[in-house]
Amino acid sequence: MQPAEFFPKVTPPSLKAADAAREFQLTLTKPTGSLARLEDLGVWLASCQDQVPPKNLTQPRMVVFAGDHGVATKKVSPYPKEVSIQMAANIQAGGAGINAIANESGIGIRVVDISLDHDEDVDVVGLQERVRRSCGSIDVEDAMTEAELVAAINVGKRIADEEVDNGADLLMAGDLGIGNTSPSAVIIGLLTGQEPVVVTGRGSGVNDEGWKRKVAVVRDAMFRARKDKGNVLTLMCKVSSPELAAMAAFLAQAAVRRTPMVLDGVVVTAAALLAERLAPGARAWMQAGHRSAEPAHTFALESLKLEPLLDLGLRLGEGSGAAAAFPLVRMATNIMNNMATFESAQVSNKE
Repeated sequence: MQPAEFFPKVTPPSLKAADAAREFQLTLTKPTGSLARLEDLGVWLASCQDQVPPKNLTQPRMVVFAGDHGVATKKVSPYPKEVSIQMAANIQAGGAGINAIANESGIGIRVVDISLDHDEDVDVVGLQERVRRSCGSIDVEDAMTEAELVAAINVGKRIADEEVDNGADLLMAGDLGIGNTSPSAVIIGLLTGQEPVVVTGRGSGVNDEGWKRKVAVVRDAMFRARKDKGNVLTLMCKVSSPELAAMAAFLAQAAVRRTPMVLDGVVVTAAALLAERLAPGARAWMQAGHRSAEPAHTFALESLKLEPLLDLGLRLGEGSGAAAAFPLVRMATNIMNNMATFESAQVSNKE
């Protein structure tokens, strides 16, 4: 089984459109390069859309991937695993942090239950995306079987296709699940060559003793998968989780569908590292929304060669950092569509 069986070749954003967008930026009534990253964002969007100026973004969509983790039983988080199910319902009801942040920008939110820890007949947010109940404790056993991995990948692909087919013009992923920063640290540590103690953070606020337990879990999981760094599918079976696998497939398929993405924090960026290996070239369709407080996040961003738009110390997850950064992306399109040119405003350009 190879990634090419799931994903066709990714077409890169248009270099021709990017060059044209840079030339267009020179005609706008501002000193050259004075809007810095906002100009770069506009160029990126133009290249993704193959259009100059880029069209305004009207249907941004956030998909929150929910799943529980066997490592939660190892006390790697200060919160009980029941919180995952409760928070999924809270997001669905509109009362979570991601709702408050996303509503400001008109971002549509979808929550999908990939692997929450509940009986099969319990409908938390809709069962149509469900792969399995929780996952293995990755320090001592595989996260899932190969069949479950295939199911998770197919679910993630289908979700991306549904969102794009329904008109989404920019996609974001969010994460939800007690213990999910542990597999994220494992994935990032393995794929960036960092030690367990370096990539293991405090997650949702674990104390010193909990952090030591978490380091041990990350260390043991990394040791189990130390020989699998070159085989992304085997790696995912061993030390990811169903919702992380579905998220990675969602990001990979979004790139295949030529849809720009804004990434969230450490969990989503760990999935982005997997997506780049599932569908090489996917990272060109991504922007990093923010830099989270988790130490592994910086290593993942550096590996993907992505510079975050925001650095606010956020560690909520749920897609909150991506949603907070989205207004900057929209601003970049407004600059290219609404700013006067030197000629139209009759303003003298530099000689």
